[in-house]
Parts: sequence; C-alpha cells; structure tokens
Amino acid sequence: MKPLVDPFGRAITYLRVSVTDRCDLRCIYCMSERMRFLPRAELLTIEELDRLCSAFVRRGVRRLRFTGGEPLVRRGFLDLLNLVKRHLNAGLDEITVTTNGVQLADFAEPLFAAGVRRVNVSIDSLDRDTFKHIARRDCLPQVLAGIDAAERAGLKIKINTVALKRDNAHEIPDLIKWAHGRGFDMTLIETMPLGEIDEDRTDQFLSLTSVREDMASYWRLTDLPDRTGGPARYVRVEETGGRLGFITPLSHNFCEACSRVRLTCTGKLYLCLGHETSVDLRETLRAEANDTRLDAILDDAMTLRPKGHDFQVERLRTPATVRHMSVTGG
Repeated sequence: MKPLVDPFGRAITYLRVSVTDRCDLRCIYCMSERMRFLPRAELLTIEELDRLCSAFVRRGVRRLRFTGGEPLVRRGFLDLLNLVKRHLNAGLDEITVTTNGVQLADFAEPLFAAGVRRVNVSIDSLDRDTFKHIARRDCLPQVLAGIDAAERAGLKIKINTVALKRDNAHEIPDLIKWAHGRGFDMTLIETMPLGEIDEDRTDQFLSLTSVREDMASYWRLTDLPDRTGGPARYVRVEETGGRLGFITPLSHNFCEACSRVRLTCTGKLYLCLGHETSVDLRETLRAEANDTRLDAILDDAMTLRPKGHDFQVERLRTPATVRHMSVTGG
C-alpha cells in the first residue's frame, strides 16, 4: 500500500490513539472539575481500535502511542495492546503509552508483556500538596510507586511536565534534577488552549523560551539532533547529564516536520492538534467489512491536513478548539 502523505509532502508515520476520554485525575489545565464524559456506546470497541491501528500500520505508520484520557482506565486496554503487538517487527517499530501513573504499579509488568518498552508518565510536581492542587486528586504516592514498578519491569520512562506559571514554575529545576538523577528523560510542555476549563490559561502560561533562557544562566544546555517522533526539541543538561525536551506550541511553532495524526476514542481522525478539521471513521468502520473504503477515506483525509496549527498566546482565554485534550488524546 502507498504511504499516507499530506499536501506538503509530510508522510504520516506516527499515530496517537486515544482509547478513552475518561481519567482518574482532573488536572486544572486539562479538565473542569465536573467533567461530563462520553457515553460508553460512543466509544470504539477494542476490535475496532485494532482494525484502525492495523489500517494505519499497513499505510506506513511506524509508531503507535496510546493515550487518553487515561488509557489504563479503559476496560480491555491490555487486550488491545496484545492484539496490535503482532505488528511489531512487521512494519511497526514501537508501541508506547502515555499515562498519569496512578495505576501504573498494577500495569507495569503486563504492559511490558504486551510489547510496550517506553512509557511517558505525566507528573507536574513532587510536592504532595502542589500535586493535589494541580491534579485535584491526592495521588502523588501512587504515581511514584508506579514509576518504581515501571522501572523494575524494564520499561524506559520519560517524565512529562506541564509548565504552569503560578503552580510549578519554581519547582522545574528540582523536577529536572530528580528525573535526570533517576536516569529518565524529561519533557516540559507549554499549556495549550484546548477545551473549556475552570481556569484562565493566560494566568498560567509560561513561555518555555523564557524558561530555557533562564536555565542557560545556571546550566550548560547543548542542543541535540534527537527526535523521538513527537514535537519535542531536545538539549542535554551538562550538569545533570540528562536529556531535556521542550514542547512549545505557543512560543515556537513545531509543525514544519510533523508526521503525526490523532485518532479519538470515538473514531474521529484529527489531522492537526490545533484545528477542528476531522474525518469520522467510525461510520465507515461499522458499515464496511473490508478496508477498501477505509483506505480511500484515509487518502481523502490527507488532502485536508493543514500546514500547521494556529495556537496563539492571546487566545488562551478562549480555547482554539472546543474539544478537551482528553478527547483528542494527550
């Protein structure tokens, strides 16, 4: 099969799959306190998710990342992983998972057995009270236990931290030292204008360009050519010996070489994180027994892919998209 290529010559090699919009945390930058989740009947079944993942692998996708919401709360998630792992070494290079870590202690070994070798764990503070404030749940001990379990299971761990001006800006150097001291890569992420929440994002926005400039006053940062399939740009912190990534959708557009598309738990394919343009694959999936029509729709979808997102700092108060990150896939 021919690969999926957009109008700007970018081949799609990376699919991020949201398996649920549900989560066991309510992070202030991601969700409102009283979220209304999708009815379960609207979600793709495990078999449907496997069929779509397989279609994308057949069309040239080399990396699958499973997200949510929180993927570990999706019933049957391990069954899905055990289905798609048949594609490893047969077109697919890796299967990875992004998790908040709350349930990771119970899932670490089964994830490894299902072919996962890397997990991204989101943790925004090592202070229990700050973590509780940001996540609206007192779960830091469970997350740290999950990280320990993942390490014992042989999973490579990367730490993701959303930079928040009011809540954790002062803690970022200590988080980096902690992660690098454990041998983990770490990525800092700017808050993104996705979905209505209970907070004003303009008060929380922290430019990572400014953070990096500040770090350069006390650390030596060496630019690295490394790419892991995502939007992060990496440096080595010479004093810690660790790798640090920056995801900067607002202070620096990261679209020029984007190879990613996102599939929601309801079967919508989003061609760009920052645009509402999508293609609904669920109807075709449920109406057609073979994938001929599905392949044609994927080709048509590529023609809709924009050159880049239009996130702007000035628009943080009003979301660039109405959907929450938990629906799109984090």
